[in-house]
Amino acid sequence: VQLQASGGGLVQAGGSLRLSCAASGPPYTMGWFRQAPGKEREFVAAISWNGGMTHYADSVKGRFTISRDSAENRVYLQMNSLKPDDTAVYYCATETRPHNSWYEYDVYGQGTLVTVSS
Repeated sequence: VQLQASGGGLVQAGGSLRLSCAASGPPYTMGWFRQAPGKEREFVAAISWNGGMTHYADSVKGRFTISRDSAENRVYLQMNSLKPDDTAVYYCATETRPHNSWYEYDVYGQGTLVTVSS
């Protein structure tokens, strides 16, 4: 399975960005994580294999929306009302077998940098 994330960039606080991640394998639960400089990687959001269920970290709830296009096996992260604290490298991830957890994944893609200026 290969993951290809895109859509990062520089945006002012209060602005929006949409990240995209294309997966080459069959559909499983997919998630987004982020890692800020000097910090550990943290969970951001996840979506079930058919898009029927989603889960968010408290820090992004109400501002970020995860969605997926099952036909293209692509997952999106719409990020609104961005804050400087959202600055991080964002990674998409996928299961390759069911884990029954929002937080466990088998494959991580390369990251895409999101920088939010104040």
